[in-house]
Amino acid sequence: MAYSKGDLVAAMAAGAGVTKKAAADALDAMITSVTKELKKGGSVTLTGFGTFKVSARAARTGVNPQTGAKIKIPARKVPTFKAGKGLKDAVK
Repeated sequence: MAYSKGDLVAAMAAGAGVTKKAAADALDAMITSVTKELKKGGSVTLTGFGTFKVSARAARTGVNPQTGAKIKIPARKVPTFKAGKGLKDAVK
């Protein structure tokens, strides 16, 4: 079962005893802050939860599944998340 942004906002509002609007604003601010830091090449660590960072992916050769033709996939930066010990232990 997928957990949507709306579900997360509702859970945050209930857990913190605030309105859904306030919870949505807080979530949007968190997402914006993490995105800005990653754009700068930094990382964001939430102790016990995990770390968001940017990883470099090397250029590689791929295959178009429809035609079988080889294609070049350029190098790029991708956001990654590594779960922290607290999160790992919680989902065992």
